[in-house]
Amino acid sequence: MTIDAPSHNPGHLTSGGLMRLMTWLSPSFPVGSYSYSHGVEYAVEDGRITSSATLTTWIEGVLEFGAGRIDAVLFCAAWRVARDAGRGGEDALFGIGIEADCWRGTSEMALEATAQGRAFVSTVQKVWGDGMLVRWADKMRADDRLPSYPVAVGIAAAEADVPLRDALTAFLHAMAANLVSSAVRLVPLGQTDGVRTLASLDKAVASAVETAMKTGLVDLGACAPMVDWTSMKHETQYTRLFRS
Repeated sequence: MTIDAPSHNPGHLTSGGLMRLMTWLSPSFPVGSYSYSHGVEYAVEDGRITSSATLTTWIEGVLEFGAGRIDAVLFCAAWRVARDAGRGGEDALFGIGIEADCWRGTSEMALEATAQGRAFVSTVQKVWGDGMLVRWADKMRADDRLPSYPVAVGIAAAEADVPLRDALTAFLHAMAANLVSSAVRLVPLGQTDGVRTLASLDKAVASAVETAMKTGLVDLGACAPMVDWTSMKHETQYTRLFRS
């Protein structure tokens, strides 16, 4: 399935859209993002992340070559279908949901995506009511599948008329912030070093957004074997604070 990228991003971020993004991607939104480290926990134990500098390099790799790249392209594809297809677009979104399932390198990464996706859909439904997001999630469940987090947020953003670039930037920034937060507790890093690390990732997030907006599903791919390896090793790590 190929989703052609438009040459521009229509619309402007309104104050309502901004607040919606801030709510969805806030640490207080009940998707449990704080409980996942995406392999960072084992990377710290194995001595691969030991400082702000090594953490920055690690997260840059996730954004450029790993789940950040995968999730961003899926997010764009879901946003465009939800924006353009209107009611009845659930079939196309179902295909994107299946694609998302295929791009999880480990069981814990699959758990990250589906557990957060299910929690996101549930909360959005309870607060904002039914819509395309809920209909898509129901279609996924009817096929014994769970909704993937980036796809779910992409659909919700389109339904809320949040422009793609703004929505994706916020999503990837939240991903990076969650990994930084994990490392602050694990390395440990001081709070200032954590903020310094997150600030240093501005260019990496912006670059990931630009790349994803120009990439269709037919060109989707990733190459972050060390991140996948730390995720696999985390499954049997003796002492664990995080679920991944």
